[in-house]
Amino acid sequence: MRSNPIAALLLITSTMCSGNIHAETIAIIGTGNVASALGPEFAAQGHTIVYGSRKPDSGDAQELVQETGNLASVTTPSDSVKDADIVVLAVPGTRVKEIVMGLGDLSGKIIIDPTNPMERELMTFHHAVETSNAQIIQELQPDADVVKAFNTLSWKTMKDAASAGGPVSVPLAGNSRGAKKVVAKLASGMGLEAIDVGGIENAHWVEGMLLLWINNRFSTRDSFDFYLRKAE
Repeated sequence: MRSNPIAALLLITSTMCSGNIHAETIAIIGTGNVASALGPEFAAQGHTIVYGSRKPDSGDAQELVQETGNLASVTTPSDSVKDADIVVLAVPGTRVKEIVMGLGDLSGKIIIDPTNPMERELMTFHHAVETSNAQIIQELQPDADVVKAFNTLSWKTMKDAASAGGPVSVPLAGNSRGAKKVVAKLASGMGLEAIDVGGIENAHWVEGMLLLWINNRFSTRDSFDFYLRKAE
């Protein structure tokens, strides 16, 4: 059968427009709420997802793989990052340092940090580190590009951005403009609006946004949601 050059051109054009021609392998460390929100969304953009789990054979992990589709898989955290272009740390904020140290050398990779390092004392949450988790990760992995992202919104909003009733922003803090552009494209594919807020040192303030939100949410004060907006 002779090939149809017009059909082939249309297929190539369609693939380029969908973004799949730039598909990445993304390792997501964790299989909890944040992982289950981001993994399927990234897979829907054409990326290959490899989950890193302490219990890769568990029913929950296998169910998440099935939900994610697009040849997703699950293995141990250290194995999941070996061939990954991007690593997402969907892990508890107070365990970031030990988890990153257990992943080995992540040089040349983009590391997305959606964590919030919080400790609770009585009824108030406090920032649990002097700088930020993103800065700690960057110090541990100096040859990787760390981007603070997705930590200021709930996993439910990650799954359904339209539920907020308007544009939902994702502040991005990191030293690499190129890495932030990659993460911005992932966010845009989820229906979110990425906003570059500068270098990795500003991750401290981005993490503080969540503290304001959660301390009001679990107090007698008014609960609220907030989203940055790009100026006209």
